[in-house]
Amino acid sequence: MPKSYKEKKAYKLGIKKGKSQVEEGLPGWFATFADMMTLLFAFFVLLAAISTIDPVKLQEMADAMGKSVGKTIKKDSQAMNLSDVKKAVQSMIKEMQKESETNETPVEVSTGPKGVTIGISSDISFASGSAKTMPQIVDILTKIVPTIKKSYFQIAVEGHTDNEQPPEALQVKYPTNWELSTARASAVVRELIRLGVNPIRLEAVGYGEYVPRDRASHELITQKIILKYNNTAQQKARNRRVEITFLAPSYSRTSEQKSDSDS
Repeated sequence: MPKSYKEKKAYKLGIKKGKSQVEEGLPGWFATFADMMTLLFAFFVLLAAISTIDPVKLQEMADAMGKSVGKTIKKDSQAMNLSDVKKAVQSMIKEMQKESETNETPVEVSTGPKGVTIGISSDISFASGSAKTMPQIVDILTKIVPTIKKSYFQIAVEGHTDNEQPPEALQVKYPTNWELSTARASAVVRELIRLGVNPIRLEAVGYGEYVPRDRASHELITQKIILKYNNTAQQKARNRRVEITFLAPSYSRTSEQKSDSDS
């Protein structure tokens, strides 16, 4: 039914009156709500980042921030933190490069959520199929020990191999790479103890071929991944190694014992 002239006029007047009573733009509470949602988003992004944080990089960032504002961060003790450990190992590697004719060294340092890791090639550490330490690795361990003693972190010694199984003649003693890698890690632990490291701070772990050196952190361990990183002689040589890790507190055995006692 068509509207009359009076109805149309009243409708227009109502719209005009309504416009005069309504403020332009969004209501005031909307800005506060938007700010709150933005802060919540930033908070959860921060939580996700902290869950996989590298404690060494965090310490380095904290040190840099302290220097940038002209402040000296006073340590509670004279023990080395993970950032100090990394610097000490890097300095050791540089000295080894100077002594090397090829300017290369069989030692690498890396960091991650677990802590600071020193990788030592097994080819200069043990003879093929053997868990007896060679003089070259003893020299390297001797250089690492002062850093261990100056720090307070638990030390994990990990043995790793390539995907080649021990020769049949050695399988009586080392049936698989599990036994060989564990024996090599234990041999390094014994050598560290002989050099004066407190045994309570040490742990030996064997991983066999199941943690390839160059595997990305997001790659799940499968037979396909193991084959991928053992495809060449160079890759296999990199996988045959011993790693010495200065464990971040959250990964150390002492923190696990403390949590057990608290529960």
